[in-house]
Amino acid sequence: MRYKVKHVTEYTYQDPVSLCHNRVCLTPLNLPQHTCISSQIKIQPPPDDLTYRKDFFGNTVLFFSSYTDHDHLEIVSESEVNLEGRPNADRALDSPVLWKDMQQRLASQDDELFDIIQYTLPSTYIPYSEEIKKFSEDCFAEDATLWSACHALMQKIYKNIEFKPGFTTINTPVEFVVKAKKGVCQDFAHLMISCLRNMGLAARYVSGYIETLPPPGKEKLVGSDASHAWVSVYFPSIGWVEFDPTNNLLPTYNHITVAFGRDYHDVAPIKGIVFSSGKQNLSVKVDVTRLD
Repeated sequence: MRYKVKHVTEYTYQDPVSLCHNRVCLTPLNLPQHTCISSQIKIQPPPDDLTYRKDFFGNTVLFFSSYTDHDHLEIVSESEVNLEGRPNADRALDSPVLWKDMQQRLASQDDELFDIIQYTLPSTYIPYSEEIKKFSEDCFAEDATLWSACHALMQKIYKNIEFKPGFTTINTPVEFVVKAKKGVCQDFAHLMISCLRNMGLAARYVSGYIETLPPPGKEKLVGSDASHAWVSVYFPSIGWVEFDPTNNLLPTYNHITVAFGRDYHDVAPIKGIVFSSGKQNLSVKVDVTRLD
């Protein structure tokens, strides 16, 4: 399945910006069965400095700076990606590994899991929390497999949390999301990751895009798609297996991966600093188009 993704971000400033430094994470990853055929990022006005790097997690990140006055900034990312499914999900379904055994292996700091243990620890948006642990405990029966526990947790979050655009910000604590029973895709992902880590398991945040379809008989609006977030859980002898609690499904042919991290803080699409005295307005438009 091939897709074209166009992500347009535009800032307009009340007063001129004299200096800005930005970090952009919008280039899809190359993974098994997930190929980034092409990708480019265009910036207006053209920056004075620009460089691409790989971050700690292996994501492609663009850094740029502008030293001349400007009253607007436009960042346009265009990519073409080919998806061939996610076979790890099928392998995990048949895995006999118990979640409790995986928890114990991670707690013992097994040398084979050295790079995985970091995803069991608290991070910027993922706290240790008795409240979150209590929310998730009924999904983790003593004899449950890792697969069945993760699947049950995904379903519980989907059934208990209402998707409500604009209800939260990225800084909203996961405990508030549980109490309010509302949130956006970042909240669903952060909550599932927090539940898993509080149970001693390894989970990471996935940012990207998902193909959306208009209601029957309606045309898809230009710019109506959005960035998406879901969860990846580590399974021994298999690797990372993905779950989408916002939609209660396993990502396959319509989830386009841009980056992995501990939480949103590691993989924010765009972040930076500007030197200006006025307010700013932000506009984001995303289009995900199936090519075949």
